[in-house]
Amino acid sequence: MTRWLRRFRGAVVVGLTWAVGWGLVGLLVMETFVDPHGRIADIWPMVLGIPGFFGGVIFSVMLGMAEGRRRFDELSLMRFGVWGAVTGALLGVAGVAAIGLSGLIIVPLTLLGAASATGSLALARRGSERELLDAGADAIDSPDQS
Repeated sequence: MTRWLRRFRGAVVVGLTWAVGWGLVGLLVMETFVDPHGRIADIWPMVLGIPGFFGGVIFSVMLGMAEGRRRFDELSLMRFGVWGAVTGALLGVAGVAAIGLSGLIIVPLTLLGAASATGSLALARRGSERELLDAGADAIDSPDQS
């Protein structure tokens, strides 16, 4: 697979991951604060899921441009969180400028971006640890070793 196709696929996967996470936050907000009795149609998962997808894609592109030569194990959770917060703030500013949302939306989107970025790194690290564990198990089970 070419390098650009892998990067595109990675950006879409991160976007989908963020969309699911933000959609779940939207569902939690809807069920807890906005409509605890279930009388309104649940639109909050979509309302936060769509910006979550675009935030994940933007985050992937920004991270690739800024930190492209570093591996995930070389980056700190704090650094990922900062890039995620920048992404969330950019989404909030774009929402305010493009469709006239309240400026108050910038704060929750910034927090969601930071949390999503740190969660993405934690998931990536956990996945790479499992790959290493699986590779180690294959090496131990190999009949070629004496």
